Amino acid sequence: MGYHEWKSCIDSCLACAAVCNYCASSCTKEEDIQMMAHCIDLDMQCASVCYTAAQLMSMGSPHAKVLCGICAEICDACGTECGKHNTSHCEECAEACLHCAQECRKMAA
Repeated sequence: MGYHEWKSCIDSCLACAAVCNYCASSCTKEEDIQMMAHCIDLDMQCASVCYTAAQLMSMGSPHAKVLCGICAEICDACGTECGKHNTSHCEECAEACLHCAQECRKMAA
């Protein structure tokens, strides 16, 4: 298994990572940055694990399934946190994270 078989999940992970980076950057520009600290932290964790999962899947790594299970957990946590904030960037991020979590769970099964 590799890139072609896992392309949907790879694409979801890369899209999620990009939106998480955008969300983290946007959160730093909010008035109450302290209130956004947990969101920023999860955005950075989520982007990191999504990039790594996409990379391992692209290489056909036997460890990709395990990492995708972890990625799904982090995406769920990030999506839940972003869903608590009434900003367009957090709403977009929550949607991307929850979609990525679904893709990663399918891949890890």
